[in-house]
Amino acid sequence: MKIKIILLLLVQVLARKRSNYIKAASNFTSLGYKCGFSVEEIDVQTEDGYILKMFHIEGDKRRPVLLLHGIVDSADTFILRGQNSLAATLAREGYDVWAANTRGSTYSRRHVTLEPSDKRFWEFTFHEVGYYDLPAFINHILKVNGVKKLSAVAHSQGNTNFYVLGATRPEYNEKVRVLTSLGPVCFLTYVPTVFELMIQSRIVINEVLLAFDEEEIFSPSLRKFIRYWCTETVMRVRICRDIFFELAGKDEQEFEEEFVPVVLNHYPTATSRRNIMHLAQISEKTRFSQYDFGRAQNLKVYNAVSAPEYDLGKVTMPVALFVGKNDKLTSAKDVRLLLNSLPNIVEYRQMSRDQFNHIDHVWGRNMDAYLFPHVLKVLKKVLIVERENWIQKAIIKKA
Repeated sequence: MKIKIILLLLVQVLARKRSNYIKAASNFTSLGYKCGFSVEEIDVQTEDGYILKMFHIEGDKRRPVLLLHGIVDSADTFILRGQNSLAATLAREGYDVWAANTRGSTYSRRHVTLEPSDKRFWEFTFHEVGYYDLPAFINHILKVNGVKKLSAVAHSQGNTNFYVLGATRPEYNEKVRVLTSLGPVCFLTYVPTVFELMIQSRIVINEVLLAFDEEEIFSPSLRKFIRYWCTETVMRVRICRDIFFELAGKDEQEFEEEFVPVVLNHYPTATSRRNIMHLAQISEKTRFSQYDFGRAQNLKVYNAVSAPEYDLGKVTMPVALFVGKNDKLTSAKDVRLLLNSLPNIVEYRQMSRDQFNHIDHVWGRNMDAYLFPHVLKVLKKVLIVERENWIQKAIIKKA
């Protein structure tokens, strides 16, 4: 009996410590400061009125790097691991780091006329992020730095946004020196069982959300409940970590229990019902296409009964693909479809660790050893090639 009481008290103490850890966690600016970096916060406005926040760690203005997060995530994902995070690694290497936040996420919940409580605020999918948000980010960075190109590193749906940009606004291909795609989401034909069940039920799920007038997925109140429930006891922490593993792939070494509360203080953020439905449509139709509004509305929007496919042949920016063997969300078969569709692949790398999953790219404990050296190599390589081409052109012009 005494042993049980002691164990119970121990669980309660550990739970309190985890909860305190959450309260002590900070935003991107504070996390950057803890790593020894000064962080500038910048607001940019899109053509359709959304006000989006970027975080800037100043470096060599000739080498800007734009970081773009995935679905229900934020710029925080790139600095949660502190000194071992991608943002800190790039900053130490002298890159000019810009971490963006897409519409609806924690730091980008403003609009010139709409509030998040207005359903119209959430009338977007990853299409609008690619078509409007990315140009706003890129235009600002290039203008401030006085350069013509930047490099980019994107995770998960962040890559989807870039593929939309390259396909629908091809002039921006010339402004991206290289896109390093971590766990790229594009085709969703070969998804795990849990996602397949959700996709098969998408019509019912959509009708339920509409019936309850829910356009925002992961509202502040729901996120608060998730953080509370998942961090109240050690057992719940383990349960919630297993949920991550079920969705992304299991890797206990890289995503330790102690890190779960840290993540849940920043993740998930919000997205729109329409965005979730758009992803489900892509998986169901096995095509990378624009949002399907239904026959009647499609005729008004696209002048066609079906939503048009994105022309990935127009995505001419150099792309490096990084995939994990144990990534449940981005399967090797789906990435192979993407590999065969993009015209300018500069590198394709399947990570050597058998356990490497979808979330390791941003949250893995030892990515400074497993992943970041390869990312840095890609960034340096394109700069070298660009410089050699410039020298060659200068020689020809002089001759």
